[in-house]
Amino acid sequence: MFRKTTILAAALATTAALMPAAPALAADAPKVVFALPGVPPIYLTVFAYVADKQGFFKKYNANVELRQFDSGAAGSRAVLAGDADLALVPTALTIGQIANANADVVGIYGLPNPDWSIGTTTDKADCKDIKGQQVGVDTPGGARSLALKDMLAGGCHFTINDVQQVPLGSNTAPAMVAGQIAYGVLHLDDVPVIESQGKKIKLVMTLAKAVPISHYDLLEVRRDRLGEKRDAIVRTLAGLVDAARYMADPKNADTVAQIGTITGHDVAISKQALQLFNGIGFWEIKDDGLDKAKIEALAEQQVTVGNVKDPKKLPSYDRLVDRTVWHDANAMIGAGH
Repeated sequence: MFRKTTILAAALATTAALMPAAPALAADAPKVVFALPGVPPIYLTVFAYVADKQGFFKKYNANVELRQFDSGAAGSRAVLAGDADLALVPTALTIGQIANANADVVGIYGLPNPDWSIGTTTDKADCKDIKGQQVGVDTPGGARSLALKDMLAGGCHFTINDVQQVPLGSNTAPAMVAGQIAYGVLHLDDVPVIESQGKKIKLVMTLAKAVPISHYDLLEVRRDRLGEKRDAIVRTLAGLVDAARYMADPKNADTVAQIGTITGHDVAISKQALQLFNGIGFWEIKDDGLDKAKIEALAEQQVTVGNVKDPKKLPSYDRLVDRTVWHDANAMIGAGH
């Protein structure tokens, strides 16, 4: 605990020294509550902390509160309840919410490239070996759980009922290091974390292999809340995308790695994780990340694996996304304000 606290304190001190001057927020700038998955934060959320610490939110006059939740599913529940304005939510979950409950939510930006895998600390790394085993996930129905379901169905050709899900929040990697569990659904950065502690990871399956056309996450908002706070949400998205572009520049790697220690990683692993995530284009910087072919393919997959109860209620692409928010945010970035 002392080591993690020391690392985080050093990171914040460093980023405070490096952070460029940013204009003060307008007094009437409405607050946007952004629900982030993971306690502690998981690495995919680092672009939000970069946007905060490096002044990108302030650059666009966005008043953003970052609030941590146990999972993307928990953040989405906060959006539905009106306790948060935005959440990073598994795309499969958003599809299911609309299809099964007619949830009035929409995706405004996407992370199109999934990094999920099923890993093990044992030598038993075939699909047949995982049957009947305990597998670490965040929570049943959460992001890791949904990824597990897709990997088992698409890659191993059996169902999630053939394994035992163990809910661990964002602590699958520590549980595998401690030997509490031998199989887990992992992010890219979980692998170097586990291996740095002397445990070798073998991959049973990856989502990219199991479902070659897939889509990872959506920035989800309730449509009525988008109507109420559209300008503030556009400004928030501008800050996030500008931060992601900053992160993609190798000259900023040391600064980003320091901020990334908020995840509990040391600086070396944080920098390695940044390279891995940038290597797959994880944070979308060229467009809105709302790839139609990927999202529609994933929607059909949700019918196949049983996440959508009535195929007739499968939402159309135009019902799932609103591409105008990113368009306006990108124009704002181009204008430099």
